[in-house]
Parts: sequence; C-alpha cells; structure tokens
Amino acid sequence: MTGRYDRVTRVGVRGFQAKRGFAATGTVDPRTWRRLVRMTRTPSQDELFNRAGPALFEKGDQGRAVRVVQARLRQLAWFFGDVSDRYGDRTVAAVRGFQAKRHVPVTGKVDRRTLDLLVQMTSTPTADQLANRKPDPADGARLDARCRSGRALCIDKTSDSLRWVVDGRVRTSLDVRFGAEYTPTREGLFSVYWKDRDHVSDLYGSAMPFSMFFSRGQAVHYSSDFAARGYAGASHGCVNVRDYSALASLFDQVRTGDKVVVYRS
Repeated sequence: MTGRYDRVTRVGVRGFQAKRGFAATGTVDPRTWRRLVRMTRTPSQDELFNRAGPALFEKGDQGRAVRVVQARLRQLAWFFGDVSDRYGDRTVAAVRGFQAKRHVPVTGKVDRRTLDLLVQMTSTPTADQLANRKPDPADGARLDARCRSGRALCIDKTSDSLRWVVDGRVRTSLDVRFGAEYTPTREGLFSVYWKDRDHVSDLYGSAMPFSMFFSRGQAVHYSSDFAARGYAGASHGCVNVRDYSALASLFDQVRTGDKVVVYRS
C-alpha cells in the first residue's frame, strides 16, 4: 500500500463495484464506501503500513488450531500431506507461499491479516479433513436439489465426490479433485456441451481421457496424475477422476445436454 490513488487502486475499486452490481467507475462514491466499510473491519496500523502483525501461530506451536490452519491451506493446495498439531517447516513453507501470493508480508508466521484472508478463501474443515480421512463420496453428503430430477452429474466440492444421478437415484459415485487457488473449478448449474473420448489439452499437452466439457473449457475427465498422487495435487480447473474403468462406463452413459451441478454440501 502506498497512500496514492493510482491505477492499481482504480482497477481494484472497479472490480469491487462490478461484483456488487454498482456502476464500475473506479471512483469511491458514498454508496461504494458504505458497502466497503460494511464488508470489512478497520485496518490495523500494521496493515496500513504493510507490516506483519503479531504472530498468532508460528514454528514450534502445537495444538488443534495449527491443524485447522494446515487443513485450510491444504484446501488451497498450499499444504500437502497429512495435517497434524505441529507447526513445522512444511507449515512455514505453505504459509510463506500463501502470503506471497496475497502480497502481504512474507514471514511464514500466521498473523491476523493472514488468518483473515485464509478464512475468507476457505471453508471450515470437516472432521474427515482434520483427521486425514477420505470420506466415502456417497456416504452422507447432501444431494443438491438441482440433482434430484432428470439426468445430472452431481459434483460436490465438500465431499470431493461426483455422483451420477438419474431421476433422483444415485447410479455411480466417484472420487474427484478440483482446481487449485488460482484455477478454481467453477460452481453452479451447467450442462455437458461436448464429449471427447481421447481429448488432449491444447494448453498443457496432457491427455484428458473421457472428457465431458461443461463450462468454458472445464471438463470432467480421467487424470493419471490424480490416480498416482491423489490429493497431493490439483487440476487447472477441471474435475479430475482417478477411476479409469468407472469413468469409461460413465462416459458412455452421459449424453450431451445432461445437467452438471457443481456445489458445496
């Protein structure tokens, strides 16, 4: 932060206004200011002058709160492997990476600003996430109401699951993984607009077998990386499936025009 109302500030204000349905002028008018104040808290002195605040968690700390921080970082593909109660070198590296991307002081320690950003960008970790358990994708996860009629690929980010639902009945359940922080899988109601059994990515040159495209280049497809590394990695926005045979069968059942619902339960 510089204290100057420059081009970067105007771009930020325009983006904030556009997301709220305001006229995107880049100028802070009374309406914009009221909404901004309502959605944020008063910045601390450390935040105003881009200094790191007092550490809430740092290397050597132990306890459940550390485990929660790690689980949130893992949701954004910054922390890899099992979460624990110990704030060690892996946690320091994950926090530093997260801070660098957010353009806040890079310390490897979690101060109030870092924690607030992390909470804003993630969901409350589930009991399975905190215990390093992989839930059964069909066990207990809520079906979105939009999945309960017709033919739908029902994709739940909370349970990391894809369920093929026909007339309200679950026919197939598969483990899936999603995009990372800067390449998120879009959420909402879509439909399959193109299928390609032997697709190869134009951008990355990687094989995408059994691709079922649903949103501006994002597709459900088999991923050999997901099969090999599991949740230690992430996609570039697509919905990765690691069960080759099951997806091959599903590919033959799904038709162009079938619903795709991406949601959080």
